[in-house]
Amino acid sequence: MLSRFAAVAIAAAFAMPALAADQVEKAPPAGAYKKVSELVKIPDFLPGLGQLYVDPKTLPAGPFLAYDRDGRLVSTVYMLPIEDLSNKDKRFDDLAAPGGKVDHVDVYFNAGHPGVEKPHAHVVLWHVPKADETRVAGK
Repeated sequence: MLSRFAAVAIAAAFAMPALAADQVEKAPPAGAYKKVSELVKIPDFLPGLGQLYVDPKTLPAGPFLAYDRDGRLVSTVYMLPIEDLSNKDKRFDDLAAPGGKVDHVDVYFNAGHPGVEKPHAHVVLWHVPKADETRVAGK
C-alpha cells in the first residue's frame, strides 16, 4: 500500500512541470498574469512581440508571456534595464522560461516604452522555431 502511494506521489511530482507549462500555453495564462495593454497604454498586439501578459509584481524585468493572434504562446520576454545590466552589484539569476522548452534566444536594445520607460534590453526566449516568429509579425 505504501509503495503504491509513493509511486502515485512520484508520478504526480513529475507531472507538475507539465501542468505548469499547460497553464501558460494559451492566453490568458493562469495565475497573477495580467494583460499588459490593460496595465499601461500600449496596443493590445505589438508587432514582433505579440500580445503580452505579465505578473505586475515582477516589473520591470518580467517575465512577459507573448502570444500570437490565436492566443498561442510564442515567447517569454525579459526587459532588463540597461542601468541594472551595467551595475556590477545587480544580478538577474534564475530567470524562468514559464513556457517550457526554448528554441532560440534574441537580445536587443529598446530605448523605452510605456510600462518600461527606461532604456532596456529585450531578452526574448522563443518557444517556437525561427520560421514561426512570423506568428507575431505585423499585419
